[in-house]
Amino acid sequence: MNTFWKDEWKPLTLITAVFILCFYLPVETLQDSKRLADSFWESLYLVRWYAQEHVLLCLIPAFIIAGAISVFISQGAVMKYLGVQANKVLAYGVASVSGTLLAVCSCTVLPLFAGIYKRGAGLGPAIAFLYSGPAINVLAIVLTAKVLGAELGIARAIGAIVFSIVIGLLMSLIFRKEEQAKAASGLVMPTEDENRPLWQNAVFFFVMVAILVFANWGQPMETSGLWYGLYAAKWWLTGLFGLLFAVLLTSWFNLKSAWVTLVAIIVAALAFVFPEQPLAAFSAAVIGFTVLTSSAQDEAGDWFASSWDFAKLILPLLLIGVLIAGFLLGRPGHEAMLPSDWITRAVGGNSFSANLLASVAGAFMYFATLTEVPILQGLIGNGMGQGPSLALLLAGPALSLPNLLVIRTVMGNAKTLVFLSLVVVMATASGMFYGFLMGN
Repeated sequence: MNTFWKDEWKPLTLITAVFILCFYLPVETLQDSKRLADSFWESLYLVRWYAQEHVLLCLIPAFIIAGAISVFISQGAVMKYLGVQANKVLAYGVASVSGTLLAVCSCTVLPLFAGIYKRGAGLGPAIAFLYSGPAINVLAIVLTAKVLGAELGIARAIGAIVFSIVIGLLMSLIFRKEEQAKAASGLVMPTEDENRPLWQNAVFFFVMVAILVFANWGQPMETSGLWYGLYAAKWWLTGLFGLLFAVLLTSWFNLKSAWVTLVAIIVAALAFVFPEQPLAAFSAAVIGFTVLTSSAQDEAGDWFASSWDFAKLILPLLLIGVLIAGFLLGRPGHEAMLPSDWITRAVGGNSFSANLLASVAGAFMYFATLTEVPILQGLIGNGMGQGPSLALLLAGPALSLPNLLVIRTVMGNAKTLVFLSLVVVMATASGMFYGFLMGN
């Protein structure tokens, strides 16, 4: 029997059981009307929603990509483009606009961040990537402009790009001694042989990112145009890139074509029989990938092992974080321990306290991709000022309580606290400046 199944079946069984429990929580029949009980049930509702909407489509592909980064991208390559001694313009330029390619939330970006950071990326570029991944989402920027106004959409886009670079540079400056030590160790790093040329790795990662992006493509407000067209075709596009992914697995990673073909047939059959349940086909693809790679003894097996390590590290912390966030803040339109009208009353106008509270609330509240727009629309309708609105947009999608719990395990308490503080301070200052410009 493969060593993975001997050593890891217990945590795998536990995680699977908890996921199934979250997915099918019968909370409707157990709900109580009291605020404390409401908060408890809200935490369970949020966990169930997260399990149903986010784990399979967002996190698992992100874990697979993160594992691929750890195995297939040499540490020397990461150091060359994103390391401490890399060209600063190139490193921060690439990291700061990464969100234009990734329609991910603050939790989905975590495995990708952990992957490049552990492979030797400099703290500054890694932080720029961590912030920009969920913050500079093209569809979210467009949706913000259409729903909340062009001014707020433009301010969000500019602010997110500037934030990622400035916060990355400040983090690198504050922890420069550690960065210098990392640079010194990098000077004697042996050159690693690449198993395949750069263009193959580029195509391979492009295909995986395309699967992640299209599988999570959100429905736009309008029912026509390019964005809606992509939404309508999202599963066809996901399937197309999934098929290309299967071809690459057999061509470049030596997985047996017969087994890969069998998995592809099963996935296609499920997609045909259950066209309204795309999760069935997607789940079959994930299971097939897991079985094929976990049974391999070469780099494909290492790929699965690395992805599994990320899953074991991140999933339990995300579960705890989502439970706490749901207990305190609830879901959109539902009350929890902190009444929504408290926040609405507190963030009217453009005072320092209003912008600070919006930044802090955004930094700890969980926003899935695009959900920040309707939430903010409701808050603005109840009197939220323009400045605090921008502050929430700049702090919210990039951070969350689950996100912070995981970041702490990757780079430690001190760096996490400084990162959080920089985001909150800059979001507060930006909100006040924007509110002043808008006459709010």
